[in-house]
Amino acid sequence: MVEGWARDGLTEAQIAKNIGITPQTLCEWKRRFPSFASAIKRGNAPVDIQVENALLKRALGYECEEITEEIEETPTGKQDENGKPIMRRKKHIKKYRKVIPPDTAAMIFWLKNRKPLQWRDRPEAPVSTEALEKLDAVLASIKGVV
Repeated sequence: MVEGWARDGLTEAQIAKNIGITPQTLCEWKRRFPSFASAIKRGNAPVDIQVENALLKRALGYECEEITEEIEETPTGKQDENGKPIMRRKKHIKKYRKVIPPDTAAMIFWLKNRKPLQWRDRPEAPVSTEALEKLDAVLASIKGVV
């Protein structure tokens, strides 16, 4: 059941509620019972893949077919028993290709998570090994003095 709930997209808090336990107990069960943790992971995997694919599709943009229905009413030239004109109804189905442009926010999210070293907001400054070596020398000399 737990695997199915995870596959349906329930959060761990919702799964815990369904079981009748606290989220903390759920975490404890996952730690103590590897098969329980595996069931949740197996359930999450297909949904995670679907979301990843949807995010990538949105980041790159795509084309889709959109269908609309329109009802056209034209008078028949006749009237009903109340004197209202009788209308002829004709359904028109229109299909057209719709272009969904790439989404910048989805691109940023994708890149920051997939390539964090190149795309994070604040890249790490390179660590100066020279400064660390000098600090090690000072610390070593202090140890020798004590």
